[in-house]
Amino acid sequence: MTGYMVSLLMGAAVGVAYGLVQVRSPAPPLIALVGLLGMVLGEQAIKAARVHFVQSDAPVRQAPNDVQKPRGVVSDQMPKPTTDAL
Repeated sequence: MTGYMVSLLMGAAVGVAYGLVQVRSPAPPLIALVGLLGMVLGEQAIKAARVHFVQSDAPVRQAPNDVQKPRGVVSDQMPKPTTDAL
């Protein structure tokens, strides 16, 4: 949330600076920005609805604690555990 506030404040500061030097902003017209805001809000609404209304029935499975296979290694390439004690 802090990132959004900083972005909004910096955008407002740049807008004030453009207004002081009487330069037109290179940003698109306000109507296009409102449309983009609507798109972002719609996307966030779908994500929020999925989190709140869709329940996952799949159980969470944990890996066994004894030996975990490293990522990217084929089982044939795994070193064989040794049972010999020194």
